[in-house]
Amino acid sequence: MTGHSDEKMMFADLKVADFCWVGVGPIVGRILGEFGATVVRVESATRPDPLRTMPPFKDNINGLNRSVFYTGPNCNKHSLALDLSHPKARETARKLIAWADVMGESFGPGVMDKWGLGYAEAKKINPQIIYYSTCMQGQTGPHKNFRGFGLHMAGLSGLYHLLGWPDLEPVGPYGAYSDFIAWLWMRAVVLAALDYKRRTGKGQYIDLSQLEATMHFLGPLLLEYNVNGRDTIRMGNADLYSCPHGVFPCQGTENWIALAVENEEEWQGFCKATGDPGWCRDPSFATFPLRKRHEEELNKYIGAWTGQFEAFYLMWHLQAHGVGAGVVLKPSQAHNDQQLVHRPARVVLDHAEIGPHGYNTTGTNFSRMSPRFWRAAPLLGEDTQWVLKEILKLTEEEIADLNAAKALR
Repeated sequence: MTGHSDEKMMFADLKVADFCWVGVGPIVGRILGEFGATVVRVESATRPDPLRTMPPFKDNINGLNRSVFYTGPNCNKHSLALDLSHPKARETARKLIAWADVMGESFGPGVMDKWGLGYAEAKKINPQIIYYSTCMQGQTGPHKNFRGFGLHMAGLSGLYHLLGWPDLEPVGPYGAYSDFIAWLWMRAVVLAALDYKRRTGKGQYIDLSQLEATMHFLGPLLLEYNVNGRDTIRMGNADLYSCPHGVFPCQGTENWIALAVENEEEWQGFCKATGDPGWCRDPSFATFPLRKRHEEELNKYIGAWTGQFEAFYLMWHLQAHGVGAGVVLKPSQAHNDQQLVHRPARVVLDHAEIGPHGYNTTGTNFSRMSPRFWRAAPLLGEDTQWVLKEILKLTEEEIADLNAAKALR
């Protein structure tokens, strides 16, 4: 999955100053780096990126350079250690802004302004800069200073209200969910800004609210309330417009299959797949409204049937009868899934401290260009000297002065 030597990468001439941390912002920088951009990640051991302190750690040994969680959003980058609380470090940061085409940050509103690195100042340094911010709820409004992570945005967006069973508390999606999806929006709008700059020569400021980006994934349910005044409630694995629809047990321990029947044709295919037992012909299940009315009883029959089979066999058996079905993969199974290996959905890069390990790709292949996975995530400050000398063109004396002032940490 590395770019072919004769390919001209889409962003081969693009320069990115990445002041972001945690999820959304760093992922955007990583994507630009995959397609040729030179990305300089600014960070500091005095206040490290929280992902550097989060597991999993290689061999369960804690360390700022051992978090595999951190490595994912930060491959294809150079790491510049700058303690931005120091005036000399901020002077160096301004030189990096002058060099860059794109700049990103994901701190709370006002933090970059406090350092003299907000958009107003960045625009003075570099009038054509494309500057993006990715905080919780945007840079304006009564909740702009809301503290939190994607976990909290999943709650505020309404996702937690929807996930779980009606008679139990919400269970919510895994992890900092908005971080895992909001970058999709920022990637698109940064590309739009680059196109605008190509046509007009003008940069601009982009303010992304993770909350608003996440709410787009609830569009139909927001429309349901807007049009019909109905709040959608937790339904477990059920669905308003499909039946059967759920996750059912298979042979063994913790082996499951997810299946969905959306129309009468698929219901007939499902009945054929089951061998057309008596319960399939029960008048209580003859139509979709009746199946929804007696869904709990129907699910008991289905669970008893699926429990007789090995999960992968059953998936292909149902697929052959036109029924949407998929094994519920454990992480170990997803790691070795033949489709994901074939694409490939994961590449192995050699990290300086962790060693060889996998990085997820973005799942997109281009006919005329391949993503470039040229480097594992850097150690904290690994490229400081290179960036200062080769990109910012500082002299040995200037670098020594920064070191003496303890600005490079």
